[in-house]
Amino acid sequence: MIKIRSKLLIYFGVILLLLLLLFWIREHSNQQVKKLYDENMEYFFLLNEITKETNQTYQSLQIYVHEPLEENLDLYDVEKNKFNDLQQQFIAIEKEGIPKKNLVNMMDNFREQTEKTVKGMENQDIQQYSSSFKEVEKTSSYIHEKALDLIDVKLTEYQEVSYLLDKKIVHTKNIGTTILFSIILLSILFALWFSNGITRTIGRLTREAEEISAGRYDGADIVVSQKDELWFLTKTFNEMKKNILESVSQMEEKAKLAQLLKEMELKSLQNQINPHFLFNTLNTISKTAYIEGAERTCELISSVSTLLRYNIGSLDRQTILKDEVVIVREYFFIQKTRFGQRVEFKEEIDPACLSIPIPCLTLQPIIENAFIHGIESMAKGAIITVSIYEKNQKIWIEVTDNGVGMAQETIDQLMDLREDREKSTTNKGSGHSTGIGMSNVIKRIKLFDKNSQVKIRSTLGEGTSVNISLNKDRKGAYS
Repeated sequence: MIKIRSKLLIYFGVILLLLLLLFWIREHSNQQVKKLYDENMEYFFLLNEITKETNQTYQSLQIYVHEPLEENLDLYDVEKNKFNDLQQQFIAIEKEGIPKKNLVNMMDNFREQTEKTVKGMENQDIQQYSSSFKEVEKTSSYIHEKALDLIDVKLTEYQEVSYLLDKKIVHTKNIGTTILFSIILLSILFALWFSNGITRTIGRLTREAEEISAGRYDGADIVVSQKDELWFLTKTFNEMKKNILESVSQMEEKAKLAQLLKEMELKSLQNQINPHFLFNTLNTISKTAYIEGAERTCELISSVSTLLRYNIGSLDRQTILKDEVVIVREYFFIQKTRFGQRVEFKEEIDPACLSIPIPCLTLQPIIENAFIHGIESMAKGAIITVSIYEKNQKIWIEVTDNGVGMAQETIDQLMDLREDREKSTTNKGSGHSTGIGMSNVIKRIKLFDKNSQVKIRSTLGEGTSVNISLNKDRKGAYS
């Protein structure tokens, strides 16, 4: 993750490098110009000094020839030494070539002739110092002319180099201007990109926060491509929105389940008389039947009492599948007593599957629905089968009948769990001991276990099968 602070440091580092490059290019160009100027000025000054010193050496020698005094000889020696130093400097700075050799040879000849002139004066050889002095005078004029020629040549070269240097200066100036405009352009682009990246993300977060404050949680997650502090903030915001949505969904599901249980309790209460009076009365009838020897009647009353006691209990109590099977058997016994050989009940139950939790009054309403709407109208051969088994780490409950079946439209209505469909699909017919319809059962199962599955398969004239799958590892009835 690249932090915003790191982006700013990188940006300012790049700008600083570009500025340093610009200053280096300009300074390098200025140094070249200065170096060329200094070299040419030094060369011009040296040639000028050589010309001047040649004249001064010649004049000091002339004074000595006219007045051969000791102080005049000393003055000549001083000027001669200066001339020799200038000759060495010229040899050091001037590149190899014919102009250099010619001037150096002239200077050597000038120095030799001056020395011969001095020796002729010391030996009182008039012919020797006279001819040598004339040669000194002639060589001095040659040196002067040659120095002027070299200055002209150097000025010509300097003019050509100066033209090229001017072009280079213009080119360097253009490069500097390009770099400067590049820095300005990059600064503007970076400012726009950087500010837009921040303001756009903050704007999206603000709008999404307004949506959440208005109770709308179905918006798409905010996506930020660059990983920085805003990316982390956006990721945290998206996770927070998901957590809020999950919390709201859980609260809505719990509220729906509580409302559903209250409605079930109200429906159950509408069909009840005082339970204590009812149970006491049924127990009295059961004991009387037993004393009178009517054991079958005693068992029937006991089954009705057990069924009613289970049905009017608290609907949100902890229940396991075993309790539901026990109540279904009591219901089977009552209906078998009522209809005799017209109906047959079958069980295919794995006892190992009966310990899982299940919503209260789940199995009995399904059996009642199969009996009332499936086989009650059949004169004979009616069969209801209850199967409970384990498959693929799930507990499967199947209730099958060979009754009249139902149309696909009816199945779709039962499986449609919307609130506006609930009243139209809830059973209102007579015959139910619970007053609970299939739609209510399916809805409670979905609220109880989100991973559960409820399927209804039916064919008109052949029968109906209701299949329920529950999570085997679920430990509690409600959460």
